[in-house]
Amino acid sequence: MLTEYIETAMRKAKYEILGDDNTLYGYIPGFDGVHANAEDLETCHSELKEVLEEWIMLGISRHSPLPIVDGIKLVVEEPV
Repeated sequence: MLTEYIETAMRKAKYEILGDDNTLYGYIPGFDGVHANAEDLETCHSELKEVLEEWIMLGISRHSPLPIVDGIKLVVEEPV
């Protein structure tokens, strides 16, 4: 489920070329604070995915609600 969530979120990624230095800026709408900046698309995509993974782990550790992505909802259940 986690892999599907990450892959689905990454398909929503947007990339822009920054005019001042011609690097790429990547972000995922709805995921505040998840962004990356790199010299090329491959590196930007890779860094964005890493940031997303860390953002998810931080959200889980803080018991913060995570965005629902195309009907996929991550829910962390407390151990019984």
